[in-house]
Amino acid sequence: MNHHPHAPHGSTANHPAEPALTALHARLNTSLAPPARAWLDQALDEAADHPGTHGPISVWELRIAEAGRRCGPEHADAARVLLLHAAHADPDALARVYRQGTAAERRAVLHALPHLVPGPDALPLVEDALRTNDTRLVAAALGPYAARHLDAHTWRHAVLKCLFTGVPVDVVAGLAPRAHADAELARMLGDYARERTAADRPVPEDLHRVLALTEPTAAPAGLCDTSRTSGKES
Repeated sequence: MNHHPHAPHGSTANHPAEPALTALHARLNTSLAPPARAWLDQALDEAADHPGTHGPISVWELRIAEAGRRCGPEHADAARVLLLHAAHADPDALARVYRQGTAAERRAVLHALPHLVPGPDALPLVEDALRTNDTRLVAAALGPYAARHLDAHTWRHAVLKCLFTGVPVDVVAGLAPRAHADAELARMLGDYARERTAADRPVPEDLHRVLALTEPTAAPAGLCDTSRTSGKES
């Protein structure tokens, strides 16, 4: 097949490639060694040509499992996001890959959500990731999809979880506009700061940053952008 190195495979006239995914694929093409690049091109073609399940598992799901070995761990997230997009994975397929996958495969599913699921259907995956103690899963869960769809109560607790576990709040997409004038989040942050101080433990610097964002006078923009690209290579 003829390949277009700067367009994610699986795009058609009815499913135009997203600029973020086009850029992601372009970065991969310049980073991967020729054998890995050839494997990815073939895997993306397979995913686009055979998106459904054939037998107990689809071909593209097998390729997702192989991506770490074929592309290297530093590029596997990006390769998996592109594979999920090429296969037009729906919420059921994403849930299946998430449930059966390794932590790395689950991260890729979370990164792919804003590109594949327009509504709140995949929120159970985000909520599951936020219940774990895997900081990389928590970080992946708080991308643009969570910024758009997570309810206020769960979102506030997710921000607190970042502070508890040391996940930088910079990973929280849409942090500034969602935190703006949020009195309940300010109360929760204040309670947590007082608990830390009473226990003679340091208050995380990120707590002060988020608390400043909750002020009604704070500009509702800044730390993070909800359009932040997912599918990072790290």
